[in-house]
Amino acid sequence: MRSLLAATILASAFTACQSNQQPASTEDTKKDSMAATPTTPPENNSLTANEQSEGWQLLFDGATKKNWHVFKNLSDGSAWKVVDGTLHLDPAEKKDGKTVGGGDIVSDEEYDNFHLKVEWKVDSAGNSGIMFYVKEDPKIEKPYHTGPEMQVLDNAAHPDSKIIKHRAGDLYDLITSAPETVKPAGQWNEAEIIAKDSTLEFYLNGSKVVSTKMWDDNWRKMIAGSKFSKWSTFGTFQSGRICLQDHGDPVWYRNVKIKRLK
Repeated sequence: MRSLLAATILASAFTACQSNQQPASTEDTKKDSMAATPTTPPENNSLTANEQSEGWQLLFDGATKKNWHVFKNLSDGSAWKVVDGTLHLDPAEKKDGKTVGGGDIVSDEEYDNFHLKVEWKVDSAGNSGIMFYVKEDPKIEKPYHTGPEMQVLDNAAHPDSKIIKHRAGDLYDLITSAPETVKPAGQWNEAEIIAKDSTLEFYLNGSKVVSTKMWDDNWRKMIAGSKFSKWSTFGTFQSGRICLQDHGDPVWYRNVKIKRLK
């Protein structure tokens, strides 16, 4: 009888102990699952489902030069090559100081309000640029006669780095970028240009480095005090093409994407 009573007491205690243990909540299980599954970064030269739903357009697919042509088709563009998922300017062959098969390349489409994202890297002492609002017209000789530029540069070795407003991330010859966030030659930089109505913003490696208004009195004053004052068309257009510059140095671009803004 005593043995039966002791067994009953032990069984009751075990049941009570089990009832005090709370099962893991669905939220806890979800957190554990998320912690165990690392986030996979998106593939280069592709759009995520979210980007597609937001209206982003891929300007470089990583395999072809679709969406681009040399400004005014002044060359066959053969120096712009698709290499390992990058759009690469190879200036190895030159004639009269110019890249054979080179030239600035421009987007097939024009944009007014836009958000552009692009990654770039340059060779040691390299120089290039990302222009926008570029117009193709028989009367316009060069893209930089119309399009403002975000400077692409090796700040450590290129001579232009000694000139204020000519460093990487600058609104070239108009506004000095700050803070300075550019990475060394051979490393990828993430650049963004946002142009909405009259507001212009530059981002470099996650930091806003330039912010200004376009087309107002101050804008015109800046242009008048710059090297662009000799071209009456510079900085006047409110729509145009995106342009990647051939400055005679090796440069690589990838993950070039754009979204039209309302």
